[in-house]
Amino acid sequence: MNDQHTHNTQHKKSNLVMWIFLGIILYFLITEHWAHIVPYLPWLLLAACPLMHLFMHGGHGHGGHGRHKEHRHDAGKDEDRDEGGS
Repeated sequence: MNDQHTHNTQHKKSNLVMWIFLGIILYFLITEHWAHIVPYLPWLLLAACPLMHLFMHGGHGHGGHGRHKEHRHDAGKDEDRDEGGS
């Protein structure tokens, strides 16, 4: 169990070091190439809208339309049972 805890701690430390280095690299890329990035910012914003719609639409429950049809079908059966029993 101690080996597993040591491995977990080393994994967290290596992830932290990786994120720090990636942050430093990103900082220098942005600061050194800012003049080349600025003209494209409006286009990046426009491109982000359809990409977010495409990739993030599944989070709203639109991913499984087949389940909705089954649910409506089952709800109709429940109504039929209620009408038949009265």
